[in-house]
Amino acid sequence: MPFVRNLPYLCIFLCMLSAILLSLGPKAKFAYWTAVCVSAVCAAASLLFLVHIAKSDTAFAFTMGKFPAPFGNEIKGGPLQGLFATVFSLVMCLCLLGGKTELFEDVDEKKMGLACVMLCMVLASLLVLSYTNDIFTGYVFVEIGTVAACALVMLKDSGPTLAATVRYLFLSLLGSGMFLFGVVLLYALTGHLLMPQLTAAVAALAGDSAQRPLLALSLGLMTAGLGVKSAMFPFHRWLPDAHSSATTTSSAVLSGLVVKGYAVLLVLLYVRVFTLDTVRSLRVNDAVFILGFAGMILGSVRAIYETHIKRMLAWSTVAQLGYVFMGFGLGTAEGVAAACFQILIHAFAKPLLFVSAGRLSAVSGHEKQLSALRGSAWRAPLAGLGFGVGALSMVGIPLFGGFAAKTGLGLGALDGGMKVAAALGGLALSSVLNALYYLPALINLWSERPAEAARPARDRCCTLSVLLLAAGVLALGLCFKPVMDLIVRGLELL
Repeated sequence: MPFVRNLPYLCIFLCMLSAILLSLGPKAKFAYWTAVCVSAVCAAASLLFLVHIAKSDTAFAFTMGKFPAPFGNEIKGGPLQGLFATVFSLVMCLCLLGGKTELFEDVDEKKMGLACVMLCMVLASLLVLSYTNDIFTGYVFVEIGTVAACALVMLKDSGPTLAATVRYLFLSLLGSGMFLFGVVLLYALTGHLLMPQLTAAVAALAGDSAQRPLLALSLGLMTAGLGVKSAMFPFHRWLPDAHSSATTTSSAVLSGLVVKGYAVLLVLLYVRVFTLDTVRSLRVNDAVFILGFAGMILGSVRAIYETHIKRMLAWSTVAQLGYVFMGFGLGTAEGVAAACFQILIHAFAKPLLFVSAGRLSAVSGHEKQLSALRGSAWRAPLAGLGFGVGALSMVGIPLFGGFAAKTGLGLGALDGGMKVAAALGGLALSSVLNALYYLPALINLWSERPAEAARPARDRCCTLSVLLLAAGVLALGLCFKPVMDLIVRGLELL
């Protein structure tokens, strides 16, 4: 096997090894830059793997350890997995850079090593959820990612962050229990945990009318469990509190990456394990469509009334995740492909908004209320422009990634049968609602130029992060067709 095909495993191993070493308590700066370098190396290695696997137009299984299937553990590499791994690793690196100043201000120097341990474990979890070929390994790293994410929420070690962490932990445990019950039930029905064997067993059970209710229950439990963890409406109440009290890096990682990992695992379940034909026949996707539609609308409505900039962005995340679940709920290959594109664009756009908002808050005395941030973009013009790029993308202005994502969902909805009118109407309504809170916020940030001439000291790491995240948003918008072609081919090779 070519060495490049070992890169997915090596990236996972590097993240976990670095987490073990950082737990030994190195100095704060060394721990931070180690985490940055690890995520950057994983991004470069994942990109190299993506180029190789896209050129060969194939997918392969990598057996870990001495024991072959069905006893051993496997990861599977293909174009879609490589694309997710590249984006997740790159965005993790940029989240670390963008929130560097606030991270060192909010986190005790003695705890920085442990904070970086959690960030490395989050990245390891995301990579495993992208590559896994074993449903139980997926569950294990769902739990690892949950524990690490809870630690990221309470990095500030204050009353509000601890309360938000406890709320997040309780809901995540509920989601974990539901997902595990679904896995156990599926194992009892099939006797398998590896996805290739599960696919054949599920196909056989789907034709047995006596087993179909249990199969539907298993899929429903796993879907609901992952939905709780990824803030699917109505399981979203933990998200605004967790975001509003966390440090900038934590908010960007939680919103841009953590909730996406669970959605990626759901893609594997729907497409690789159960297949979309079986998902539609079990009618689980209909419930997902309704909940995604509700989240898309009600999340935006709630954001309109929010005056705290980070809580507004958190409610926006609820709405944007509604697009993802609505795409899954369509139950078509086109809808799932559009949902995958939405995962990618939101992975760039939401960290861009949080990093920009964190910088605008920092130059305004760390105020978070929109009224107190009036004119703050003049103090940090690049952050103001970054917020503008992210906001316009969320609204769905042409040439930005958000417009491409909504276009893909609209095209995917055309094959959605009775759901066409609801999907297209929901996309139009949600775009209007997005404009009703993003555009006023953007105008507020650029209005009334402050009288003082002096500007705050430059933050070069934040500048680099904003520029690259904005470039990602624009690149996805301009390269919609080749990226969608890669996603579609990746789904076919799952």
